[in-house]
Order: sequence, then C-alpha cells, then structure tokens
Amino acid sequence: MAVTKVIVAAAACLLMTPFTATAFYMPGVKAQNFKEGQEIDLKVNAVTSIHTQIPKPYYRLPFCVPEGGPKMASENLGEFITGNKVQSSPYTINMLQDMYCHKVCQRTLNPMDARILKQHVVRGYHNNWIIDNLPSASVGSSDAGQKQKHYAGGFPIGFVDLQSGKNRDSYVFNHVNIILEYHQPEGVQDGYRVVGFSVEPFSIDHTFLGGYDWDGESKEGYNKLLSSCTSNQHMTKDSIQKNQIVKPGEKILYTYDVTWKKSDKEWTSRWDVYLNEEGLVPPQVHWYSISNSIFIVLFLSLLIISVLVKNLKKDIANYNAIAQLADEEEDEDYDEGGWKLVHADVFRPPSNYPMLYCVLIGSGVQLTASSMITIGLAAIGFINPSRRGSMMNATLVWFMLCGVLAGYVSSRLYKAFRGRAWQLCTVCTAILFPGTCFSMFLFFNTVLAFYHSSGSAPFLEILILAVMWCCVSIPLVFVGAFFGYKKDAISFPTVTSTIARAIPVPPMTLNPKIAMFAAGLIPFSGAYVELFFIMSSLWMNQYYYVFGFTFIVFFILLLSCAEIAVLLVYYQLVNENHRWWWFSLISSGSVSFFFFFYSVFWFKSLESSKMFFTYLLYFGYMFLMCFGIFLVCGSVGALVSLWFVRKIFSAIKVD
Repeated sequence: MAVTKVIVAAAACLLMTPFTATAFYMPGVKAQNFKEGQEIDLKVNAVTSIHTQIPKPYYRLPFCVPEGGPKMASENLGEFITGNKVQSSPYTINMLQDMYCHKVCQRTLNPMDARILKQHVVRGYHNNWIIDNLPSASVGSSDAGQKQKHYAGGFPIGFVDLQSGKNRDSYVFNHVNIILEYHQPEGVQDGYRVVGFSVEPFSIDHTFLGGYDWDGESKEGYNKLLSSCTSNQHMTKDSIQKNQIVKPGEKILYTYDVTWKKSDKEWTSRWDVYLNEEGLVPPQVHWYSISNSIFIVLFLSLLIISVLVKNLKKDIANYNAIAQLADEEEDEDYDEGGWKLVHADVFRPPSNYPMLYCVLIGSGVQLTASSMITIGLAAIGFINPSRRGSMMNATLVWFMLCGVLAGYVSSRLYKAFRGRAWQLCTVCTAILFPGTCFSMFLFFNTVLAFYHSSGSAPFLEILILAVMWCCVSIPLVFVGAFFGYKKDAISFPTVTSTIARAIPVPPMTLNPKIAMFAAGLIPFSGAYVELFFIMSSLWMNQYYYVFGFTFIVFFILLLSCAEIAVLLVYYQLVNENHRWWWFSLISSGSVSFFFFFYSVFWFKSLESSKMFFTYLLYFGYMFLMCFGIFLVCGSVGALVSLWFVRKIFSAIKVD
C-alpha cells in the first residue's frame, strides 16, 4: 500500500472519529416498544469480581430462583466463551407500574450457603442484571452523602463491615430499588421504550408486623406486611434499622421496589452514558493518545527521510558511478564500503530456523488482517456492547477466514528460502498460534470448571471451536499455501554467494541484541495511553467502545514498528551485518515485551485476591495477548524490511 494512500486513509478515519464514536446502532437493530402494564423480563448474568477474575453462576449463590427453574437466555458462541451466562429471574416488572417492598422469596442459610455467600461478598462480587438488553447501573452513596451512579461492573451483592472485629461480618444486599427510565417516541400513542436502568441496593434485616414468622414456603407470607419497609414508599438508607448479616441459620427475605421515571433520552442514545461515563474516560485523554502517536510517527518519518533517503540517494549514485568507472578502467582498484559489500549475502536465507521464521510471518499476517477487519467493523458500529459476544464471534470468524493469507505468505517465503518440507511448514502455520491459544484455553477452562465458574465454556461450545479450527481454519491455510507454492519464487536482485561473508564486530551502539530489545520502546510510547483503557475494559469490567481511536492507534503502531525496523535494518547493513531476517522480526516485535512489562506494572492496580489461579489467569492471557502483538508487529516490520532491502539493492549495479 502506498504511503500517501495510507496517510489519507488514517486522516479520514481521524476526522470521522468524533462523529462515529457514539452512533453505533446499525439498521436492523430494532427498538422494542412496551405497552402500559406489559411485563418486562429482568434477566441475570453471571456474578463477577475484578479481584478474582472468576465469574460465577448467579444461581450458585442462595438467591431467589424462578418457578420451574431458570431458563438460559444466552444465544451465541461468543457469550459462552466470554462467560456471559444470561438467565431468567423471578423478578416481575411491568411497564409504568411502580412497586413498593415487593417480596420475592425467603431463603434460610445452611452452613454451606452461608460460607459461599460470605466468601463471594468478601471477594467483591457484583450482580449483573439486564432489562431490555440494558445492563444495570449501580447507585451508591459517596463519602459526602451524595448519590453516585456507576454504569460499568453492575452492583455489589453485599458489603463487609471493616469495624466488626477480626472476623469482619459480611452483609448481603437483599433489597433493591430498581429505577427505570422510559421514553415515548414520537408518533407512537401506546408504546414506551426503556432508556435507563439502575439499581440501588440495601441490606435490611426484615421483620413482619405482629411478629409473624414466615417459613418461606407458605403463600400467605407474601400478603403479610413488613415493619422494616412499607408498601407505599420507597426504601431509603435512613429508614434501615438493622442490616442483614450473613451467617448460618439466618432467614434472608429478598424484596424490591420499582420506580418509573420519564426521560427525554432517545432510545438510540441510551448506551451513551455507559460508553462515556462522566469522569471515567475523558475524550481529551484519547485525543492526547492520538496526538502522541502521530507525533512519534512524524518524528520517525522525518528521521527516515533525512537519514535514509538522503544517504541512500548519495550512496546509490556513488556506487553506480564507481561501478561505471570500474568497467571503463579495469586496472584501477576502487574501494567500496557500507551496505553494498553484503550484496552477495543479504538475501541468504536465515541460518537459524528458516521454517519457524516463515511460520511466524504467516501467522502475523493472519492476525494483522483479522484484527484490522474486526476493529474496523467495531469502529463503524457492527460490533458493540449491546450485542454480547459479537466481538468474540467476529474475531474468531475473521481469524479463520484470514488463514488463507497465513498459508500464502508463509509458503511464498519458504519457497524463496528453497525449503523442501512445505507440508510441515503449512501444518505449523495452521497450528502454531491457534494451537497455543486453544491449548491454554482448554487448560483455563478445565480449572474454571473445578471452580464452578460460569467462565468455563460447555463441552458443546468447545467442540464447535475445535470443528471450526480443524474443518475451516486449517483447510484454508492449506488452500493459501497451495496458491503460494504454485507461484514463482520471490526473485532477488542479487546473486547469493556460496560462502557467507564474515560479520565484523559491531560497536556498542549498533549491537543487534541491544537494538532489537530497545526498538520496541518508541512504538510502545505511542500506544501505552490507549492500552490503559483497553486493559481496564478487559480486566475491570469497564465498557470500551472508542474503536475509532483504537483503529487509528493500531494503524500508527504498525506504521511506527515498520519505520523503526527499516531504520535499524539499514544501519545493520551499513555495519556489514547481513543477518537481518530475524533482526527485523524481533526488533519490530519487541514492542510486545514492553506491553508485557506494562501489564506486570498495571497488575498492581487490579487489587487482585491472593488466589494463585488469579495470577495464572491474568498472566497467561496477557502472555497470549503479547504473543499476538509480537506476531502482528514483527510480521509487518519484517515484510516492510524485505521490501526495503529489495528496493535498495535493485537500484545498484552489481558485478
């Protein structure tokens, strides 16, 4: 792709970002209208905690269960893989009908239930409720006594009294004020839409008027009045006399209020408060990240123009002039130096693991193409938080389809290296990265199953993944390899000699090992700001939807990796070091090392529990993420370096 076209495309995306950041609803996503009194389903998702990273099924805890048992509402593969297990609930809500102190059920805690509930309260688990595909916001009181609303992460299932002594008593939130906002669209007479959903939780040790003791089974208990809350006003914090403690033998009565409030908010913008929560992610921070990245790319571009272009034009002109004089005056000896001296070795295949090099480049191209397509679809709104699991589904589908590119690129390179075991090269390309991901996923899925976590995918979903990989992805890699091997081998402008040229000892500033490691610092400095928000979304249950920014930062990251690789390869060639194949891959891919170091530093802000599996889960998946970044950035840097080396050596006359 021409540099000019790339810059124009990036500028166009940059200009369109402010206008497309929140307008993500696409044609075909239909709003649902409810009539007054019509029942609206309240669904429950898995309970989650940012301290353990282990989601748990909602009904594993001693909560109220709907009659006939809960029904699964999750619909796609991505939901199961990401731990979204949406189920029905016993809560009854009707459009525009307020409710006060409505009883759901009563549960008596046995020792096992009390231990499980207390354990989840201590570990900071949150409920994640859904109404009309809208997740619940959490309403709580600040230190100043003012109510604050948080739109990400649901609401807590309870709290711990830090002043209750060594054992620290735990209390459960068994009463909720459900606040719903509605909007009547223009032209609709008898229809209303849900545009807001928040929950204010309370812990109340309920008592009945007259000392009535409900066993939780008899129907008349639903008709008895409570002295702890009234049936004509909503619960407030000041009216609570005693909190509901969690211990064996306690009878927990679950109740709720429903409040309907009219709103001028349009249905199409109801997700804006989730995606642009006030004080959470100021837009100026994203613009700072973009500006920082663009500054780094401009700096590298100017450096390449001033150093490479100027020096190369001078070198090529001198070398061609010397070659012409040498042809005319054969008895004169002309000294040559610099990168032309390695013309007979610069295209020599890698001396170490040439097949692995081809496999990594092919896998990187597959990841790069699928990532660009997925992020692009998210930027224009086809993938959004209202479609749970859509990001995972799109990632899997496009990664499989881009297997054709992986097979094609790896086969073309391997043929250029005169490799003979092309079947083995293709098989390794098809299984290296996806096999690593699938193996690690299976391991974590097995451990999560022992923890009874909702994050463990059912066997059927695992089987579907295996079938997609074996029956779609691997065959597509072989199809790409077939067409790659049918084409003529990549031609190089110089002839490779039989004996490799000795490489002089480099100065400290041009030591390849130091250069390979330090090269990733510059691209990382342009992407680390956006990386912070992506990490918060992945591990702290925050909503992230500024994919317009993500697309631009990702593109700039690739461009800066390519530029730094070209610059370092040029200086290695000037120093007469012709082993640039692995050097270009590792130097541009070394940005992943800094990403991993950053993840180690960022882990401190997670306030994780002391569970060993939490550490294993976090660093295991961060390793996979950084491995993917290494392949993406490394392959781009290596391929651009190949284009650069072919370009400069085709511009000189070689005897």
